[in-house]
Amino acid sequence: MLEPSSSEEEDDDIGSSFNSGFNGGSSHLEPPGGVHQNGGPPRVPSPMSVDGSMAKIGGGRGQENRGRVDGRGSPSPSLVSEKTLTEAELQEKQQKEEEERKTRIQLYVFVLRAIAYPFNAKQPNDMTKRHQKVTKEGLEKLRAKVDSFLKGETQIPCDEAFQNAVHSYNDIFLKSERVTGLVNGGGLSQHDCRDVFKHQIEKRIRTIPEIDGLSKDTVMTSWLAKYDAITKDDEQRRPGQRLPTAMLGNEVMTKEQLYDLFQQILNIKKFEHQLLYNAMQLDSMDEQAAAIRRELDARREKVAMMEKDRRLMPKFVLKDMEGLYIEEMNAAINLLKGNLESLPVQQGAAKEGKIKFGKIKPGKRRSSMLSRSQSSLSRGAPDEADDSHVAQLSKSDVVLTFQIEVVVLEVRNLKSVPPNRIIYCTMEVGNSDKLATDQVEASKPYWDTQGDFSTTHCLPVVKVKLYSENPGMLSLDDKELGKVVINPTPLSSKAPEWYKATVSKGSQDQELKIKVAVRMDKPMNMKHCGYLYAMGKTVWKKWKKRYFVLVQVSQYTFAICSYKEKKSDPSEMLQLDGYTVDYIEPAGAMFYHMNLEGGKFFFNTVREGDSVLFATEDEQDSHNWVMAFYRATGQAHKPAPPVTTAKTTSLNKNQGDADRARKHGMEEYIAADPIDFDHHKLFSKLQCLSLDWRLGDPFASLGWFTPGQVYVLDEFCARYGVRGCYRHLCYLSDLLDKCEKHTVIDPTLIHFSYAYCASHVHGNRPDGVGTVTQEEKEKFQEIKERLRVQLEYQLTNFRFCFPFGRPEGALKSTLSLLERVLMKDISTPVPQNEVRSVIKKSLENAALVNYERLSEEARIEADLANPQEDMVGEVIIPPARKLEDLIRLADLCVDLLRQNEEFYAEAFAWFSDLLVEHSEIFWSLFAVDMDSVLSEQPPDTWDSFPLFQILNDYLRADDNLKNGKFHQHLREIFAPQVVRYVDLMESSIAQSIHKGFEKEKWEIKGNGCATSEDLFWKLDALQSFIRDLHWPDPEFGNHLNQRLKMMACDMIESCIQRTYNCFEMQLKKGILLNPTDYVLPSEICAMVNVVLDAKNQSLKLCAVDGVDVHKYHTKIDDMIEKTSANMRIQLVGKLVSVLDKTLSKLGAYDEGSMMGSFLSFANKKINVTGTGTDLGKSYVSFVRINMDTVTKRIADDLWVLNVMEKWYIDQVELLSKWLTERLDKSLHPYQCTCLAHIVKKIYTEYELQGLEEDRLQCGQYQAIEQRMATEEATCALTNAEATENGEDSDDEKRKKSVQKSKMKKEESREDGAKVQRQSSKAPPPPVREESSDTEVDSEDEKPKKQKAKAKPKPKEKEKQQQPPSQTGKDESDFDSIEDGGKIPMAAAGAVKDALATGGVDKVADIGKESVAQAGKMLTKGIGGFAGKAFGSFF
Repeated sequence: MLEPSSSEEEDDDIGSSFNSGFNGGSSHLEPPGGVHQNGGPPRVPSPMSVDGSMAKIGGGRGQENRGRVDGRGSPSPSLVSEKTLTEAELQEKQQKEEEERKTRIQLYVFVLRAIAYPFNAKQPNDMTKRHQKVTKEGLEKLRAKVDSFLKGETQIPCDEAFQNAVHSYNDIFLKSERVTGLVNGGGLSQHDCRDVFKHQIEKRIRTIPEIDGLSKDTVMTSWLAKYDAITKDDEQRRPGQRLPTAMLGNEVMTKEQLYDLFQQILNIKKFEHQLLYNAMQLDSMDEQAAAIRRELDARREKVAMMEKDRRLMPKFVLKDMEGLYIEEMNAAINLLKGNLESLPVQQGAAKEGKIKFGKIKPGKRRSSMLSRSQSSLSRGAPDEADDSHVAQLSKSDVVLTFQIEVVVLEVRNLKSVPPNRIIYCTMEVGNSDKLATDQVEASKPYWDTQGDFSTTHCLPVVKVKLYSENPGMLSLDDKELGKVVINPTPLSSKAPEWYKATVSKGSQDQELKIKVAVRMDKPMNMKHCGYLYAMGKTVWKKWKKRYFVLVQVSQYTFAICSYKEKKSDPSEMLQLDGYTVDYIEPAGAMFYHMNLEGGKFFFNTVREGDSVLFATEDEQDSHNWVMAFYRATGQAHKPAPPVTTAKTTSLNKNQGDADRARKHGMEEYIAADPIDFDHHKLFSKLQCLSLDWRLGDPFASLGWFTPGQVYVLDEFCARYGVRGCYRHLCYLSDLLDKCEKHTVIDPTLIHFSYAYCASHVHGNRPDGVGTVTQEEKEKFQEIKERLRVQLEYQLTNFRFCFPFGRPEGALKSTLSLLERVLMKDISTPVPQNEVRSVIKKSLENAALVNYERLSEEARIEADLANPQEDMVGEVIIPPARKLEDLIRLADLCVDLLRQNEEFYAEAFAWFSDLLVEHSEIFWSLFAVDMDSVLSEQPPDTWDSFPLFQILNDYLRADDNLKNGKFHQHLREIFAPQVVRYVDLMESSIAQSIHKGFEKEKWEIKGNGCATSEDLFWKLDALQSFIRDLHWPDPEFGNHLNQRLKMMACDMIESCIQRTYNCFEMQLKKGILLNPTDYVLPSEICAMVNVVLDAKNQSLKLCAVDGVDVHKYHTKIDDMIEKTSANMRIQLVGKLVSVLDKTLSKLGAYDEGSMMGSFLSFANKKINVTGTGTDLGKSYVSFVRINMDTVTKRIADDLWVLNVMEKWYIDQVELLSKWLTERLDKSLHPYQCTCLAHIVKKIYTEYELQGLEEDRLQCGQYQAIEQRMATEEATCALTNAEATENGEDSDDEKRKKSVQKSKMKKEESREDGAKVQRQSSKAPPPPVREESSDTEVDSEDEKPKKQKAKAKPKPKEKEKQQQPPSQTGKDESDFDSIEDGGKIPMAAAGAVKDALATGGVDKVADIGKESVAQAGKMLTKGIGGFAGKAFGSFF
């Protein structure tokens, strides 16, 4: 042990730093609710934990800060408070502190003895491991780490799902005020935080769909690893760094750690501990065992006194228990004696050292060396100790076994042998086998060989001999050079010494010395040995010096024995049972004999009828012997050495320690007799301080002691007779004190202690009936009432005492404890109705508490969201703001009840109906505020519907609350609002239809027009809103659904009717003079889209989940089909009318009509009206444009296909009818070319639109196709006859003119290369693209067109061979072939433009000009014809 500190440190005030934790002076921050408590006896292997923030440990002046409970400072008043106290008050306060200090030191003395020599308890190693708790600073750090992760400041990779999970965990758990309260109570561990996170992500991961190759367990493991990375501790302990005592809460502690632990608990300074340790000889097991024996003897004497004087006993509930109490006390003492006797004499096994074997000389047999071992000589103590002498010991009972180590190191002054001669040594103890060292040369006589021996001789003889090897061939023995004889004892020096060897007379080695180290171990059952002078009446009758050994046979049996050399059995012995020892003056020794020779310091052992006188030559030796006898006899009186004036040169170490302790005032604590103290009160204080320290350590202990604390408290109770019931009653009282201060205590811990006390008080202990004091009964009743009140408080505040179900299982244990507390006795179960009534009342109060706290929280959030300046007077909150606050409160209420279901439903599994009733009461409180806020809302406002959705969505999902009282009340409140809302929406939609169609511009928007889109959106939104309400009443819900479907049917019907009326009005608008220029207006397409969209919307708006339950969809669908068909018919009729007008124009060319003859003549001569192909192309262009319009602007492809099909059929029928009327007439070429072009192209166009082949190749179309083939052949024959008669057609004339102009330009091109280059540089004129017919040609016609391009006509071939500039030049020259005239195509174009713009009058004017011009051309043509005739004639 460490030596005491310096004198300056010794003079420090010891008591100035006592912890105020015991007095309950610690400050307390009250969390938002009480804390739980249930528990078990400290020794029960159940949840036990360790937490503790330790004060730093040091020596000297800094020690006062060490070991303070909960890390708080000294309770000494501050300077300010000291100034306010009077001198008398200060003196009284200092006196109390001094008394408290003395009590703590005295208590620490008893604790030291319990730790130094335990013989009743063992440290439990099966306790539940406790995790480190989260402190206030730790919670802030954890929040900061999570915030840092959410801000992206860490390097931890994550996905959005994990980040959302962490965000939810942070908002719901970490930032909760209830968690802060739990942290203030010391009940939240880091393991709890991780468990809550794991619980939350389990729910989230269950909702994630399965992913191939990635299991949900893998995701869970990955997320937990990321959480650990986020929350890992930054300060890692260095490898090999020693843990402070506070961090050993889960470990089995050594004695030194236990000393340090209780120094901190009792606030003992380090140097005070050192003084006590040395003065109490805590390292001496013999001294501690002797102290125990003295304590037990004192307790037995006290029991005897109680038996004689019953007034010394405590008061019992029954008078008959006094005799039972005596029996209990005697049984306890006998149990302690039995425990003490069961311990072996030697505490702990002897250490086995490494055995070194001597080398055996070759050729010679020697026994091997024995290993060192320790053996007990305990012969078995009697089963029961009593005051009479134990059975007489025999000499065989005190036989001792000694282990002797002999080490030969060196030889000096060896001269008789040559330097190269081999030498060695042998060693033996008594008659044991010899052992030999290594063989070395005489010039190097060094060894380090150890020989181990075992002997039963108390005074053994060790012989070491030196030999030299005999060089003779026939020699058998080696030559002995010398020997050393040593007589060791256990008190002999262990250091190597030089011994002079005994040699023969004529040897040269007269100064031979051998260096040998001999160590003789002291057996554990040998307590002291040495030489004494002794004389007694029955033994050692002659005064002389003998070798004595004090032997411990068992814990209660000692014997003093004298031994002779080379003898294993004692020559004489004295059993010390019943003897006492004390010092005696030399004058008193003369009483034994007048002439005592030898011995200076005397002491004697005395027993009734016998005494033995002992003496030593040395005073210190005398003190040692007396203290050894004192420990062996177990006497209560401690011998005091006689006071001598002579100065002693040597000071006993123990005496010095005692003097040092006496200087610091420790002697009175050490010498105090334990029997004089009330150990029940001392233990109560020790247990309270231990609990304070435990709740302040770094672990979430929840009140469970550490294994080391349990061990010491158990040993203290057993050793000093603390009653078990009193112990647990004090423990319950301390735990309830902590609970009332909102410290988190495990209910299981309280349950264990309460069950023990209840069984004891009610007389149902498992080990039989025991005594019950009046104090225990009264204290138990007091604690029972306190516990009942505390449990009811915890159940009322269960959300704040056990936030998020933490500590795990605490609420369930609380309910179990409540049932135990309500029991009348330990065996009679409490009626279930009584338990339910208590829980029901608590949950009713809990509903009010929860709602009030939640309302306050919502109000605070509302104030933060809508801060207001300080205003004088009452602040008027608008109804809209109140409604917003109510919706926020409803959200919080739903979250609260969901948490109740998630975290507390399992604990209330046996009382689930009471939890449901609690929820109904909670909602009834909310209903009061809801009714008040809704009554203040203005009429016809719909902002309250989100409130209904929040509440109804939660209630309908909860089977227990669905259609409950609050749910019915909610329906009654909102049913009129829903009806009113539907009424107003119906009126609003009807008005929007009326006004919308009046102002509708029929522009295509979405799938219809603006009004229809708005209508369908409103109808869908209204139905979706009502559907999302999930009205709980099926009857009213069906009524609402039917009404909305009927409303949708009526609104769609009105929309279709209005649209159809506008459609008819739009179709009545006429067509311009040129019918092929007609383009279908976009307004008509928009109207069609409205009807078609109504058809699509009607299934959703008028049917229920695709089923026409109310037959509204059938009705509206029939109307839509009729309207759609009518629109299709009228639209096609409008388009077919264009073909009718085109055919009417062709009818003017019929044979036999005067107009037809005139037009034929005019067309042949001057091409006034153009070719029939132009008219056909114009009609085909009309068809294409309107096809594109219908296809692009009407959304329904099926409807468009039907329109195309009908349009095609109607056109074919009209063409067939027109041709049938002219069966007896041949078609004019103009008619033929026009119809041929139309018939061919419309087939292709409709084929592209997707009409089926059988529809296109109908009978009428085939007849038309045959008729047109015939008519085309007739026209071709007519053109051939005209060619033979020299009459060229207009096309032939045009070709010839173009060829002639090209030949002239070829000649001019050869003459002027420069002009040719300049003309080639001119930009090409715009090339006239082919008709858009190519865009709509079918796939079958593409190869034909490719062939046509591959073999161009002669005219086109010539154009292809010419450069673009030349081609353009030729075409420009062709425009002026005839003098002053224009080509027929230009004339036809002029007529067409006139018809389109100016009408018939303008055409007439153009006709006059054309006739005049035709006359000129006719004259010129006749002259040219005559010239040709004459030329051909000649």
